[in-house]
Amino acid sequence: MNVTETQPNTEIKNKVDFNLFDIVGIRLENPTDDDIKSIKNQLGVEPKDINNEPDITIRFTSKLYTPNFSFIGLNSAGFTEDNFFLISEESPDKKIQIPFEKIGGRINIICEQGVKSIPLLNDIINFTFLGKNYLPLHSSGLYFNGKGLLIMAWANGGKTSTLISFARHGASYVGDEWIVLSPNDNLMYGLPGTISIKEWQLKQISQLLPKIEFKKRIVFAAVHLIDSIHKYIKKIGFGKSTVAGLLAKALPALKRQLKIEILPEKIFTDKQQKNGTPIDFILLAVSHDDFKILVEKCDWFEIAGRMINSNKFEQLSFLKFYNVFKFAFPEKTNEFLENSGYIQNQLLLKAFNNKNSFKVFHPYPVEIEQLYNQINQTIFESKTI
Repeated sequence: MNVTETQPNTEIKNKVDFNLFDIVGIRLENPTDDDIKSIKNQLGVEPKDINNEPDITIRFTSKLYTPNFSFIGLNSAGFTEDNFFLISEESPDKKIQIPFEKIGGRINIICEQGVKSIPLLNDIINFTFLGKNYLPLHSSGLYFNGKGLLIMAWANGGKTSTLISFARHGASYVGDEWIVLSPNDNLMYGLPGTISIKEWQLKQISQLLPKIEFKKRIVFAAVHLIDSIHKYIKKIGFGKSTVAGLLAKALPALKRQLKIEILPEKIFTDKQQKNGTPIDFILLAVSHDDFKILVEKCDWFEIAGRMINSNKFEQLSFLKFYNVFKFAFPEKTNEFLENSGYIQNQLLLKAFNNKNSFKVFHPYPVEIEQLYNQINQTIFESKTI
């Protein structure tokens, strides 16, 4: 045992709360100022008092007690005789004790001070919502002309493009990336976070955005330069050279940098739905190999079936670590996580039941103003719905 390791301090000297819609409460105990800043950045919200006992308590300590620590994988997780730990990617010397067997209910996480972010925290929050019969769904939401629209898609399917297309016409922001559904109340809540805007989208909504910072413009220019060099090398007949091969491997990752992360208020200003928003329409966005934009009515059950599998895909990384936990402790299990697929299925069917449902097919990249026109005419201006 490392002689510098000590048992975590149980005395609570200070605490900071975060309140997500009065549904999920998160409490930090003994955080430093840097810890508070890191969690604020990770959650995307300011601290706010909670009315009940916290659902997720994160206690910070100078050093975790980890006798006879065994690693699983290359410095990503490990365990002692009694506890399971994740290791921070940004701070490999920092450990976070997470009792996976309690995720979905009240959970106490112990974290070493100084981490930049807590691994899987957003997933743990999502499963805490699910444990209260609220369904986190990989989707976006907006409120327009007195109606709420829930937008779903696979990656690059048009979810964010649809959202920002309506921003130009006065829509209110509900959320992007993750929306929490309350099937019992027919409401949706947008989990905090930034909006990821790709370069081709930026060019179409530049009037909605502040000027891109200089460093990001330099990144954009560098990626385009490398892409141009690669195309030139191929053009002059050296497409099979070592340099061309290296550039070909690097470019996909580099092109993923052609985007910015921006706070919702930068686009929607004060038009943001802070509380629950009714769900009047649901829309599945799909890119296709045609230049036309088509919006058509469809069966709600079809969209539900697709989104069940979309959620499973988004949870793969988290569930991988649940299996790592079970490798460390074969005798332990979390019945809630084991049954979470069924729970999500039932909540999704209830939330979508008999909803006015639509699919939009569009080219990628899409002309954002045309996307708005087609969706608005078919859904919001229709006299037959």
